[in-house]
Amino acid sequence: MGNVLKWTGCGCGGLLVLLLLLGIIGTLVSGGGTPTPTPTLKLTNTSAPKTNMTPNSTDRDVLVALYNATGGSKWQNNTNWMSNRPIGEWYGVSTDNTGRVTQLDLWDNRLTEQLPAELGNLRNLQLLDLTVNRLSGSIPAALGNLHNLRWLYIDDNRLSGSIPAALGNLRNLRWLALSDNRLTGQIPATLGNLDKLESLELSGNQLTGCIPSSLRSVVDTDSLVSHGVCNR
Repeated sequence: MGNVLKWTGCGCGGLLVLLLLLGIIGTLVSGGGTPTPTPTLKLTNTSAPKTNMTPNSTDRDVLVALYNATGGSKWQNNTNWMSNRPIGEWYGVSTDNTGRVTQLDLWDNRLTEQLPAELGNLRNLQLLDLTVNRLSGSIPAALGNLHNLRWLYIDDNRLSGSIPAALGNLRNLRWLALSDNRLTGQIPATLGNLDKLESLELSGNQLTGCIPSSLRSVVDTDSLVSHGVCNR
């Protein structure tokens, strides 16, 4: 250790040589030929994740999905939609005292394209009225998740495909209006589960087959005979 390392000059190349020498000396002093790896410190966040969720944020997301899926920018009336106003102030939307959507009334409002499945997440919804629009595609089976729904009006659109059997899960439903669409297939027997149903409107579609026996004790099926569906 009697040797003295003299350094002259300030060039970048010389600085690099000095750093290399210091590294070698440090390795020899530690007693090993292989540099000892520097330990790393890992920090673990044990706190709960922060969210910006509010009581009605989920419902807001559903309404945004509906707006985007059905040409909301071209609706006849979209007052306050996509704004920071409370969703209860958005056109056609009513909410309860917790901010959850209870009514969605967009009758004759120029909605187009296909209904998003996200509508099935409006768990407090009691009224859904989308009558007289230009909706196409199939009826989302996810609507069967709306267990508080009492009135479902999606008649006078361009909806196609079959009636989802999942609509039979709507045990609080009073009124089901699906008339004047382009629905095909048979009437699902699960609609017989709707023991609170007061009115069923299916005219103006291309339904086939016979009325399920499970439905005869629920509504007056005589009115469905003239719609091309047998009643036996």
